[in-house]
Amino acid sequence: MLIKARYVLPVSAPSIENGAVVVRDEKIVAVGAASDLERAYADEPVTDFGLAALIPGFVDAHTHLEYTALRGIVDDVPYAQWKSKVMAHEAAFTARDWEDSAQLGALEALASGITTIADITQTGASGRAAQDVGLRGVIYREVEGMERHQLDAVMDRALADIAEWEAAFDADRLEVGIAPHSPYSCHPQLFSAVRDYAADGRPVAMHLAGSLEEYQFVKYGSSMLGFEVREQYDAAAPLWLPTGVSPVRYVDQWQIFSVPRFLAIHCTQVDREDIEILARSQVAIATCPRCNAKLGMGTAPIDEFLEAGLTIGLGTDSPAATNTMGMFAEMSNGLLIQRSQSTPTRKRFFSAHQYLQFATLDGARALGLDDRVGSLEPGKLADLVVVDLTHSAQVPTREPESALVHTSHRSDIVLVMVGGKALYADGDWTGQDGAAIKARVETIRDKLRV
Repeated sequence: MLIKARYVLPVSAPSIENGAVVVRDEKIVAVGAASDLERAYADEPVTDFGLAALIPGFVDAHTHLEYTALRGIVDDVPYAQWKSKVMAHEAAFTARDWEDSAQLGALEALASGITTIADITQTGASGRAAQDVGLRGVIYREVEGMERHQLDAVMDRALADIAEWEAAFDADRLEVGIAPHSPYSCHPQLFSAVRDYAADGRPVAMHLAGSLEEYQFVKYGSSMLGFEVREQYDAAAPLWLPTGVSPVRYVDQWQIFSVPRFLAIHCTQVDREDIEILARSQVAIATCPRCNAKLGMGTAPIDEFLEAGLTIGLGTDSPAATNTMGMFAEMSNGLLIQRSQSTPTRKRFFSAHQYLQFATLDGARALGLDDRVGSLEPGKLADLVVVDLTHSAQVPTREPESALVHTSHRSDIVLVMVGGKALYADGDWTGQDGAAIKARVETIRDKLRV
């Protein structure tokens, strides 16, 4: 098929006005001017979306699909209080609740133009939802445990789950990784166990240096994380001894950054030495600007990350925190937050193109998937999104990337394809009963409000 649009944005190359993409089977065959491709591929059926932008599918570098039903339940509190309250609500979830919540999250990801996710889960519900809906990505089995004697059992359960998930998932779309939760919920030897297990290249992700509470707890032994939240994880755990160092330097002592594919999530509480450690180990960063702002977690120093050569992907994080799976909002808010901190000494004034790249190609690079997705290039998988640009706030459209970042919304998406298959079109999902899933999740929300 030949798909035409007023603007084709490959991300890895300049935008093309009056462009087109040729898709055969599951891959992109050609990208270029519509007039040229219509002559070269005269036998291909043509779909013309008119005043629209054709872009790569978004790569969401950090998600928790199974927390979708918790959106709006805990709002207007800072991170540590939010974490404590969310954990209390989790106790009310049944196994079916996790599945339904994740299913809704997966559908909303698709409807938001997200085709690839990097999801952290203990239940596996996110992976099963992604498998069912047709998403691509990495599903990380989360591990945690603060007592040394627990660790063998923790790892045994995780490895059993990983084997089960790999047998159930389509390996061409979903890869399974492992994720130690964070410095405040893991015994340090769990980092060593994960390091040894993932030395062969299995993906590893970790929430790291994400809040001032985490920083103060790791370095000084103080903050709410050292009391209420940690007790919720394990009330019998030994008392924490202050380390005197930052979360990044603490974790680095256990050589976990030596694994080939490490994704550090948040990293708002880092200094120059921390950044040098991350860069030396070629750690990728998943930044989640809306979550960080909404929960008062701080702002990631994106300019310094780029200066150090770090790869950065953009994540929507948990719907329990950010409320929506909106990558347009993530790009817009992330860009504006960084611009608001601009000074004459900063090297960059961030552009819309940069944030579109974070949300697509750089996100794919952060996950090690950029040879397959993240840009519109011949030979890559046909994961693509068509965004309508005919609304009044978008006309006249002179800079399509700016229109996408500053004016577009999920409601503007008219087509989402994964591997050449249309999974969302004209406001509905292919082969999915979205209304039934929403109704099931509403019963969960009723229970949580009690």
